[in-house]
Amino acid sequence: MKTPSILELSRRHLLVGTAASAALVMMPSSTHAQASIPGLPSVSKVSFTVNGAARELELDTRTTLLDALREQLRLPGTKKGCDQGQCGACTVIVDGRRIASCLTLAVMHEGHSITTIEGLGTPENPHPMQAAFVKHDGYQCGYCTPGQICSAVAVLGEIKAGIPSYATVDLAAAPQATVAELRERMSGNICRCGAYSNIVDAITEVAGRSA
Repeated sequence: MKTPSILELSRRHLLVGTAASAALVMMPSSTHAQASIPGLPSVSKVSFTVNGAARELELDTRTTLLDALREQLRLPGTKKGCDQGQCGACTVIVDGRRIASCLTLAVMHEGHSITTIEGLGTPENPHPMQAAFVKHDGYQCGYCTPGQICSAVAVLGEIKAGIPSYATVDLAAAPQATVAELRERMSGNICRCGAYSNIVDAITEVAGRSA
């Protein structure tokens, strides 16, 4: 009987190891979490409130909040644009503050309250900011609009709370919803159609009502 060579043994070990790795990858995600094998994704539960409803998800810990909202909760209003935090299309409001949901992990928001464009208003009963965007034609293609509106709502909250921006001239005085302030604060939300002046008009109208 021929004794296997070192090369043959190494090849056999490689094939066996490859088959075992493939089998592990095909396991359900819950098995991944229990296995705790280096290199395999881990899964965690996260509970938060989305648009007023309590939600609990079991997610790969690498899942962004953006993907959890769109893929798991089926809330497609929040858009995936650059996926690098540069365009603002994915802006949502978390505990009253606006964030780029593509830059944060879903599991980091345990217990938080999240509002997406779907939670601001409905076609029958729109949020004042949504109505103002329609009135002032603050959108064209509409892709950036959900992020623009969520950001605009949060911007007025920031101004009301007295949070200054780079455009605030007097840091000792309460900031006002001037055109310069609004343009500076909204600069992280890109509109490729160029509806910026209309967007500022919409926000200014809502700011005037709430002043």
